[in-house]
Amino acid sequence: MQNEIKTKSYVLRRTNYGEADRILNLITPSGKLSAIAKGVRKEKSKLAGGVEMFSLTELNIHKGKGEFGTITSAKMIAFYDNLLKDYGRMELASMILKKINNAAEGSDSPRFFEITDESLRVLNAGVNPALVETWFLLNLAVASGEDVNLYRDVNGERLSPDENYVWDVSESAFYKKENGEFSADEIKMLRLMLTNKLEIAARVKDYEILAPKLLKFARIIAKQ
Repeated sequence: MQNEIKTKSYVLRRTNYGEADRILNLITPSGKLSAIAKGVRKEKSKLAGGVEMFSLTELNIHKGKGEFGTITSAKMIAFYDNLLKDYGRMELASMILKKINNAAEGSDSPRFFEITDESLRVLNAGVNPALVETWFLLNLAVASGEDVNLYRDVNGERLSPDENYVWDVSESAFYKKENGEFSADEIKMLRLMLTNKLEIAARVKDYEILAPKLLKFARIIAKQ
């Protein structure tokens, strides 16, 4: 039935509602949606274990005439408990969910779900948080419509492997500078991050050497 939805999801935000309910903002492969989990705050709720933060869940949602769908069942697929054991990782994971909650508003693109899934899963696996944050911010920017030009400079010329560059925020492109902070190594890694999954980027040796500059670039693109 059209008003019955079965979907994988991550909880982006939870808001207490009434005496025992919660309204959940969810990211799914079909985009962002909101649903109510009735009675979920009760001690013996069957839904509670399936709608935890930092968990991948399979939900059944009934769409009625109201603003929110109603969650009728929830089954946890994976719980990223390592995020709760490390404050820095938990803080980054919370930032990821907050940014997805804002960026995915009104969109039905599957890309926001894919970015969330990849970022939380790899962050939970113990990968360098700076790498996760860089990959996340770059891919979120592109998914949100940002033009991240990593192939031509402000004059339209191909970037040279023998030159250094600086990022021009107003032009959204690099320009050549003798002592520019971005060399071919950084630009090559940025390209890899935008054309591959995070797991592949995590295999690059000596990433830590490039990490500070790459994270700085990603934060500029994300306008942080």
